[in-house]
Amino acid sequence: MSESLLSLGIQDFGLNLSEANIADLELFLQEMSRWNQVHNLTAIEGEKDSIRLHLIDSIAVLPVLRQFLKDPNPKIADLGSGGGLPAIPIAIVQSVWHLSLIESVKKKTAFLQHVRGKLKLKNIDVLSERVEYIALQQAGQFDAVISRAFTSLARFLELSLPLLKPGGLVFAMKAKRADEEMQAVCMDDWRLLADEPLHIPNLAVERRLLVLTPMRKYIPSPSEKS
Repeated sequence: MSESLLSLGIQDFGLNLSEANIADLELFLQEMSRWNQVHNLTAIEGEKDSIRLHLIDSIAVLPVLRQFLKDPNPKIADLGSGGGLPAIPIAIVQSVWHLSLIESVKKKTAFLQHVRGKLKLKNIDVLSERVEYIALQQAGQFDAVISRAFTSLARFLELSLPLLKPGGLVFAMKAKRADEEMQAVCMDDWRLLADEPLHIPNLAVERRLLVLTPMRKYIPSPSEKS
């Protein structure tokens, strides 16, 4: 499958992937395909589409994340991680970054735990809870939050705010509806730092990565404090 990864343009991102990185990315896709046959983790089937729409899509955000994340060991939360996208590919390539995969669906967290053990990914935690609960337990603990096809942008930002450290970053992976979703965001509360087009080789689908930071400190409600 290495040749497939290369032919689909993974080398175009300039990430200097090691042979071990490639092997782990391949194993991740193999395990996803195997579990998907039984547990329906994702609606996208077939090796080529999986590589193109899952792995390459997730890898494409890394140059932007590297640009904005100044801490060498950032803590990142992946909201609604699902089958581990984009967190697992990121964790494979960035072994000193710590990623918390938040997913409330048990069959998906079972898969994430399986992959964590199979690939010996010591830099990830799998949190089998709703995002709102994790926000209460780990408020202000993360340098960044990321999500791929989890919910609307406005809702994603609302869920992200309690999790972020001061000056934290939100990375929202979006498609062609990004402009429409931005209109629902109160820009008095958020600052758009970047709107980066993501080029997915051989895929004629618009992908964008929005980078935002909150303009105000999160203040929990009385009910959240109790």
